[in-house]
Amino acid sequence: MSFVRGVELTFVDREEISRGIEAGDSGRVIAARLGRDDTVVNREIKRHGGRQVYRAVAAQRSADRDRLRVKARRVESDPRVLAAVNLGLSQAWSPRQIAARLVLDHPQDQELRLSHEAIYQALYCQARGQLKVELVGALRRGGTKRVSRAERRAVLASKAPIKDMVMITDRPAEADDRAVPGHWEGDLIMGAGNASAVITLVERTTRFVILQRCPYDHTADRVAVLLSTAMGRLPQLLKRSLAWDQGREMAAHAKFTIATDIPVFFCDPHSPWQRGSNENTNGLLRQFMPKGTDLSVHSQLDLNNIAYLLNNRPRQTLEWLKPKEKLDMLLLESGEALAG
Repeated sequence: MSFVRGVELTFVDREEISRGIEAGDSGRVIAARLGRDDTVVNREIKRHGGRQVYRAVAAQRSADRDRLRVKARRVESDPRVLAAVNLGLSQAWSPRQIAARLVLDHPQDQELRLSHEAIYQALYCQARGQLKVELVGALRRGGTKRVSRAERRAVLASKAPIKDMVMITDRPAEADDRAVPGHWEGDLIMGAGNASAVITLVERTTRFVILQRCPYDHTADRVAVLLSTAMGRLPQLLKRSLAWDQGREMAAHAKFTIATDIPVFFCDPHSPWQRGSNENTNGLLRQFMPKGTDLSVHSQLDLNNIAYLLNNRPRQTLEWLKPKEKLDMLLLESGEALAG
């Protein structure tokens, strides 16, 4: 039998319940006649006084009063919940990340529990002017669609193969399951007219992000120098490999490897999934650096602050740990430290 779900009991339903009680029928029998789950009927009877006093008219009046009563949302009624939600929103966390971290950060405090749906509802109600408190942030929505690979590479002058490429299939197998830290994925995100760029680097095990300003041009020699600056200070534990696509900006990869002792492995053409963590991160970065804008206006301090936000954002793939927390755990186990 299929039951009616998500529909409130009507006065006709309540009259049928009252008649069933008078006839001595069980809640299961009454529910079957109504096409309802028996728990709905039994809960209705208990809520309105039990089988001895249940009356359809009184039950309907009580239900009508409850429906009209304004129920305060947790975000409105609990200052601690409001503060936690505002803190997460101010760091550009999603409602799901906020809800998950409440559990992780306050495991013994059942009062600090809130579903991500409740946060979404509060944000939507605020937009409609129905929320009586001010939420400091907004949802992470908007222009995250990236410039296509074809558009990005169209402005690069040469299509000749990069000399001495080593393909990603030759990368150590330990990088594939993300169990060993130190394997990175990298790329450029481009600004308006491909005139400005930012180097993005993501560590595969921890999803830790490094951003490097690339303000003037993105020639191979300049990218090699800037990459060496960004990654040269990493502890040895985190200097195992770098995966990149076949963009000409990495034509001087040998200079980078000599400077940092980090080998570069090249992805197959038109295969962004081989750098999936970096592709995902580039999408997140467009929240802070929208496509079609001049990326050279962002100072290195700006980029460090953006990376800080991402590295301190809880991630579901890390069981709601933050990338910085995960990286610190690995470095502590190894006895190394991250410089800078």
